[in-house]
Amino acid sequence: MSEPYSVLWAEIAESDLTMIVEYIAADSKSNALQVLKKIKEKTDNLYYQPDRGRIVPELLENGLLQYREIIVKPWRIIYRVSKMDVYILAVIDSRQNVEDVLLYRFIKATR
Repeated sequence: MSEPYSVLWAEIAESDLTMIVEYIAADSKSNALQVLKKIKEKTDNLYYQPDRGRIVPELLENGLLQYREIIVKPWRIIYRVSKMDVYILAVIDSRQNVEDVLLYRFIKATR
């Protein structure tokens, strides 16, 4: 088996996950824990298989090939691989427009 990658969560992605879990927990703590477990299991698989996610289709259309995603319905976990590191960049609702979310974050970060 090959050497594992490091999986690193960006602060904004951690914030995304916290908001999702807190929102669900307001209705059901057990459901919130199940969602957290599912997302963590999927991202933990990236330690050994970082290329298993598909390239984000909306970004592929714009020539951005370095961003991948894995799905834990209804969320999209967006990440990129750099050398032996996997950077989790966002956990967003699949019903949202990825381009809008990322553009909003970019504008917010530059203020």
